[in-house]
Amino acid sequence: MTSISIPRRRLLQGAATAIALPSFAALAQAPARQLRIGNQKSSLSILKGRGTLEKRLAPLGVAVKWTEFTAGPVQLEALNVGSIDFGDVGEAPPIFAQAAGAPLAYVATTLPRPQSEAVLVPKGSAIRTVAELKGKKVALNKGSNVHYFIVKLLEKHGLAYSDLNLVYLPPADARAAFEKGSVDAWVIWDPFLAAAEKSLEARILADATGVVGNRGYYFSSLGYAAKNADVLAIAIEEINKVDLWGTANKNELAAELAALWGLPKPVADLSVARAAYGTSPISKAVLAEQQKIADAFFDLKLIPRRINVLEAAAAGIA
Repeated sequence: MTSISIPRRRLLQGAATAIALPSFAALAQAPARQLRIGNQKSSLSILKGRGTLEKRLAPLGVAVKWTEFTAGPVQLEALNVGSIDFGDVGEAPPIFAQAAGAPLAYVATTLPRPQSEAVLVPKGSAIRTVAELKGKKVALNKGSNVHYFIVKLLEKHGLAYSDLNLVYLPPADARAAFEKGSVDAWVIWDPFLAAAEKSLEARILADATGVVGNRGYYFSSLGYAAKNADVLAIAIEEINKVDLWGTANKNELAAELAALWGLPKPVADLSVARAAYGTSPISKAVLAEQQKIADAFFDLKLIPRRINVLEAAAAGIA
């Protein structure tokens, strides 16, 4: 057998190449960027159905994953443990999340929707003014957007927070108590508000017009926002496109939302008719509104510490 001699340098080069090849393979198989979205039954669900976000992000190598949640606080818990990167929520849950140390970043906001939350009384109630709520049993979801609304509504009408006998109940339980007459009033938001008006003939005593803004928010984590500003900007653009479509096509929007919510279309029609649609990047002016809510919740001992909402803002906001 003929012996073939290979120079030592070539052997070393071949070994180096063999060692390097796995790293090239690993690089080729590296996962693409992701945008993991936690959505409630809202504009995000409509965006999911359109599939336009996936098309916008595909050239950037970004995969989109959707997970549906029943409420904002659960979404924020998922953010805190690193399960999602983006979601939608009302005014209050982000404040509780930040106070608990979640790495929250506000990235966008909706237009104010003050008519979409209100104090309801039964159709035969003798209560005609906010002042007449004094001493009455009033149901609301603790720590929600309507919690802040009732605080500011009472202030506007010269009542103290302690003047009400507040009963803390989630929407389904609050509605049951309201129907049975176990509470005198119910502070609630759409579409529960519209459903009670339509099916129970409940009467609006006061909505949030001139009291609070009732905005919605889109959030991410500080870490994700710092590395994926381009992805989040595209998501905000696509959400706003859905909002603009909805503004111009309220009948079609109501039909889609009625199917999502599992409610009669007249309920969705009422909810859509009084809502303002539009989404824009977060700003310091909007976060100043959130700071007022955070301060009020601290004063009411609903959160354990005072927070600076600006610490939950992505870099570069105006």
